[in-house]
Amino acid sequence: MIYRNLSAYFRFSRAHYPPLVFFIAVAVIGCSGSKQVESHIDPGEWQLGPFVKIDSLNPILLPGKLTFVCPVLDEEVAWEEKDVFNPAAVVMDGKVILLFRAEDLIGSNNGTSRIGLATSGDGLRFEKFPEPVFYPENDSLKQLEWDGGVEDPRIVKGPDGQYFMTYTSYDGTTARLMLAMSADLHKWDKYGRVLIGDFADTWSKSGAIVARQVGEEIIAEKINGYYWMYFGDTDLFLAKSLDLVNWEPLLEDGELKSVLKPRPGYFDSRLVEPGPYALIRDAGILLLYNGMNLDEGGDPNLSPGTYSAGQALFDLTAPDKVIDRSEAYFLTPEEDYEINGQINRVCFIEGMVPYQGRWYLYYGTADSKIAVAVTEDLQ
Repeated sequence: MIYRNLSAYFRFSRAHYPPLVFFIAVAVIGCSGSKQVESHIDPGEWQLGPFVKIDSLNPILLPGKLTFVCPVLDEEVAWEEKDVFNPAAVVMDGKVILLFRAEDLIGSNNGTSRIGLATSGDGLRFEKFPEPVFYPENDSLKQLEWDGGVEDPRIVKGPDGQYFMTYTSYDGTTARLMLAMSADLHKWDKYGRVLIGDFADTWSKSGAIVARQVGEEIIAEKINGYYWMYFGDTDLFLAKSLDLVNWEPLLEDGELKSVLKPRPGYFDSRLVEPGPYALIRDAGILLLYNGMNLDEGGDPNLSPGTYSAGQALFDLTAPDKVIDRSEAYFLTPEEDYEINGQINRVCFIEGMVPYQGRWYLYYGTADSKIAVAVTEDLQ
């Protein structure tokens, strides 16, 4: 049963399902009930959701024909002509702002990626800024960003009001987790690699900084005297910082310490990768994450290579300790725009904001378009 209207969906759910059962039972969420694992905390007490896809409007952002003069090529480029996907989200001045990955058709690595900006007064209908706000330039980081580009932003606000963005640079060979800072989301200062020293050229992606919801803002907050960041796209790893700029990864026997691993037989059997920022909640640190299904040995109810989304809870006093983890995905490809595209069968969550009394979750679909799913309230 698919609902196009949030109110109708939630009225039905509460009337026909016990409060903790409908979270994992309703088809619109796409959950798998194929396995049972021990749950240490009642999932109704810590998992966020349910999220309802706004199918009447999705996908909410599509590729277009906007152009700008690329400073590296010194020529006009249709910078978002091929694909738009994997957005960060921020609420500023009462509007939702998406910073999204956009690809052209001319880069040698399936297009060069840049980061565009779009605004909305309702969280659903967006207007694009005509030029990208973040892109490879003729600067000291060009060798790390060209011509694969800059990808997959995640943004939190610092305690001083500055915005901190983690992103991925790709030179055509190695992906590197990078950092930038801005006061207005339009003009950015690049700070380079998150990982330095022995790990400076290690493949690294997807930095999700631990933060707290304050009204409609998401503000980074220290735990045990440090800021923390989950990152990685195989296992998840963890880094800490005193200032949100200089980061030190947690190590175990001289290697990056794994804090969350793929699970054989599950939707996340091949890899795990952060979604949005990690959110401080009463029960712990909540991380919504992406998982990919193995070709063999994964969830038999999902196609090989499917990207779905799960949730994990980490200890507030020990951010490297997993307290609990969802046994089932809460978002998975179901619609044609999620199943068919540049990469088939992908729902990749990356941006989330508290807005007008609800959580809005933005995700890339088939690495081609952007969609949204919404909760009834902020819980």
